[in-house]
Amino acid sequence: MGQLQRQAFRKDYGKIWDLAMAEVSTEAIASLAQYYDLPLRCFTFGDFQLSPMAEEFEETLGCPLGGRRPYLFSGFYPSLARISKIVQILVQELDHRKQVENGVVGIPRKCLEAKARILAGRGEWAPFIDILTLLIFGGFLFPNVDELVDLAAIDTFLAYHDHKESLVVAMLADLYDTFNQRCEKSSTRIVCCTLALYVWLVSHLFRQEVRHACPLESHRSCREKVGANWDRLLANKEGASVNWFPQWKEGRIRVLISCGGFSNVPLMGTRGCISYNPVLAIRQLGYPMRGAPLEEELAPVISQGLNKTNMETLQKFRKV
Repeated sequence: MGQLQRQAFRKDYGKIWDLAMAEVSTEAIASLAQYYDLPLRCFTFGDFQLSPMAEEFEETLGCPLGGRRPYLFSGFYPSLARISKIVQILVQELDHRKQVENGVVGIPRKCLEAKARILAGRGEWAPFIDILTLLIFGGFLFPNVDELVDLAAIDTFLAYHDHKESLVVAMLADLYDTFNQRCEKSSTRIVCCTLALYVWLVSHLFRQEVRHACPLESHRSCREKVGANWDRLLANKEGASVNWFPQWKEGRIRVLISCGGFSNVPLMGTRGCISYNPVLAIRQLGYPMRGAPLEEELAPVISQGLNKTNMETLQKFRKV
């Protein structure tokens, strides 16, 4: 894919391509998992806490939440006919090639990769870019089963492709859900967007003299620093050395702090619903912490009590 194709990709899909090209330390993610605080749903270190925030993921993805409807699962996965129009593979072939693994239905990555190569060979770049993005959604942003792009990932892609729905909410929900599940079942794999999580982690751990335009640039400038022993690095980290206010953002940042009638923020992802507590982490965006949060601000959301109707209050985020 040449420079013109990369520019076309960024025009339609923001920084998703750049994120997919980021280098990730699996050791860093494994070490970070030890610090996940299940009751508070954040990462608690010796004398400070950090939480992945919507505002940070907006910058990383180049996908603003403000003014856009967040992705909300409708309750129905897309039909093969709808998928066929995007990937330009006949419905009958998709039906033949689809696979089911552990109850998860999807299209094999190798099938989509083969079609992408054919389109690139013909110079049909628009559908090639769509399939490439779908592969990124299934393999990096919303991973589930190895070598399979499942229907949940395809649904998020179509929501973005057709209606430009924001991915930030769903990515955060899947991230927090993954770490919650891992705390409850220690053998659970870390299956979430580790790319965005790693970029977020590096942007806070390493102070930088140069002001970068986005977290991805901060990540790239820190690559030579991240070969350290991550267990030791995180164990010895102190709040005084954390990069609190993001260098990539100047001026006041409007912060998502509540949603409709919920004192915190319920998030809906590809696997269910979970609450998010930005009140614990507004220091990361330059706001002072004025005492401990109220108990109701940290109360967990019960997935069974949420439906699509009241989750649509996510479109009415309260920011300060």
